[in-house]
Amino acid sequence: MSASARIEPDLNAVDLQSLRVVSAVAHCGSITLAARQLGMTQPAVSQHLRRLESRAGVAVTARAGRGIRLTEAGAILARHAVSVAETLKVASEEIDAIKGLRSGTMRIAAFPTASSTFIPQLLGMLAVRHRGLTVNYLEAEPPEAIDAVRAGTVDMAVTFSYPGDGIELQPEKTAGVRRTPLWEDDMLLVMAEAHPKTARKTVRLADLSGENWIAGCFLCRGHLVTACRGAGFMPTIIHETDNLLATINMVAAGLGIALVPNLALASTSLPSQVAIRPLTDPTARTISITTSPDAARIPSTALSIDLLSNLDPATWSMRGLTPKTPRRV
Repeated sequence: MSASARIEPDLNAVDLQSLRVVSAVAHCGSITLAARQLGMTQPAVSQHLRRLESRAGVAVTARAGRGIRLTEAGAILARHAVSVAETLKVASEEIDAIKGLRSGTMRIAAFPTASSTFIPQLLGMLAVRHRGLTVNYLEAEPPEAIDAVRAGTVDMAVTFSYPGDGIELQPEKTAGVRRTPLWEDDMLLVMAEAHPKTARKTVRLADLSGENWIAGCFLCRGHLVTACRGAGFMPTIIHETDNLLATINMVAAGLGIALVPNLALASTSLPSQVAIRPLTDPTARTISITTSPDAARIPSTALSIDLLSNLDPATWSMRGLTPKTPRRV
């Protein structure tokens, strides 16, 4: 190619898909995982990266061992990629809003117990009120759901956090998202009906130092350990499972006790061999809406946030929180 025909660097000519690619590479850490997330082939991802380097006039990736890493320029492009995509989505959905949300897509993620309780009601309201709106739902634990919001693959995530879990102290995990606390969900003690402590209306956590425990998901296990340490002991965790039914059946079999969110028990039939008791010193997790910082400007996201916020948490034995200004964490 002659010098006169050479393509001069011009960031104004960068296409949106190339920005999505560099954002995915930044998020996933490799071309292979980025291709999988985007539903593309590895050669196609590499081609977009080369095109982006040509338009930027500077390298956006560099070799790092057997893999690659983003250069400083690549990191800058990746950081701005999500906001560019959000801006275009805003423009698209504002046009859809003029048409009364007769089209458009809303992508929602939430944790498993939300899937079996309030999420069906939210999805049902969206389906009835805006039949032209395509709604996609993904079940994911909070860390994965937050990653999906930050990567731009979902528009809104319903997440939970526990006191002291340090979510606001982990900027590498939550940078670029906004979290709005919504409800409080009490943690309840699940014991075998024959357990001596069931004679009490409430149970002190400190009185359970000699018990065997059954722990749940990573975040739930972390909260159990933190709460027990606060009560003066380290819990003896003998079983771990994300499966609530498995936890309840293990408790019924006398294998241990568990600390379970009230919401998880709201849609579960308990066997007669199991008893539920509140803690004397209550502890609760916070249910939050997690979005990108500008999500409220997108009509379908704003609608979903409004519908969810107006559900009655008492239906699932939760408490509403005083409305707060969404926080960017």
